[in-house]
Amino acid sequence: MNPTSSCYQVLIDQLREQMGYDFVSLAFAESAVNDFVLTWKYASGNLNNRYKRIVLQSGKGIAGIVFKTGSPMLVANVTDGLEPQEMYNYPILISERLTSLAAIPLYLTDRVEGVLLTGYREENRMSHEELRRLYEWLQGRFGDFEIKELNP
Repeated sequence: MNPTSSCYQVLIDQLREQMGYDFVSLAFAESAVNDFVLTWKYASGNLNNRYKRIVLQSGKGIAGIVFKTGSPMLVANVTDGLEPQEMYNYPILISERLTSLAAIPLYLTDRVEGVLLTGYREENRMSHEELRRLYEWLQGRFGDFEIKELNP
């Protein structure tokens, strides 16, 4: 299956509904003048449309960090896991009021091309077990994108 734009929206809607997340979003890399920027292209369960205006450099924000490192990010409790003075670096958390989240890289031919963010608006909802369940749900559903195995 090779998802189109409308298919991505359907997939993240299904993911949110079936797994019980409050918010799911997809960010993709776009070529900029001398670098890549990431923008949130699709969202499900969003409180507003601010996500569309968020533009991140590689290494900045949740999508930028996951994009740069190629590793998933798990934050069970934003209050405990992130410094309050650093919250401005995570605009998606502020605009969507997320307090527990996981973000995973989407690979295309051994290169990260996108980031999938799932989250809750309640603290301590995301766990390693929940992250494993997410990986299981995603297997084979994102067409050409590879979801690399989660390390134990």
